[in-house]
Amino acid sequence: MAGLLARHMANATPAQDARITAMPTPGTPHRLLVLRHAKSAWNNASLADFDRPLAPRGRRAAEAMAAHLAGFDPPAVVLCSSARRTQDTLDFLRPSLPGTTEISIEDDLYGASAPELLARLRLVPDATAGVLLVGHNPGVEDLVRGLGRGGDPGLIARVQAKFPTAALATLAFEGPWRALGPGVATLKAFVVPADLE
Repeated sequence: MAGLLARHMANATPAQDARITAMPTPGTPHRLLVLRHAKSAWNNASLADFDRPLAPRGRRAAEAMAAHLAGFDPPAVVLCSSARRTQDTLDFLRPSLPGTTEISIEDDLYGASAPELLARLRLVPDATAGVLLVGHNPGVEDLVRGLGRGGDPGLIARVQAKFPTAALATLAFEGPWRALGPGVATLKAFVVPADLE
């Protein structure tokens, strides 16, 4: 865990003039946005999995999801896998992020399991009201399924059925990030690219 925190601190790239978000008032939920990368291309067999770019369909989906996210209160922190397809997905979102958003590109998030993602999220400072996590399946899907057991049954059923590329889940929970765990969050929204067509 110490190594994970050290790598996070080494790779964190706060935007220019970044500042710490004010501590949420008691009872105000933290917000976690979990975004699976958009669809990647498989047409170049010589590329390693880590280096695969977005497919044309993936770029269209990432653009649509970026427009959708532009209507949200922006996250204070973005945690993104260092794989090309996650960074390409994030590139579509960057124009709508304010200069105060801290963006951290992290090697440990590539292929991370749900427990590993949860361990990383528990390191988020409590002053951080909102986090966007950009990652991969099956980790992000398992994370959302495990955390978001409360909320609208229809939304929960959709997440249980499928978490496609470029899908976005919004969860809320009270308490410190270090206490984040199974079943403590409420699934507030679940959007897939087809919903935005």
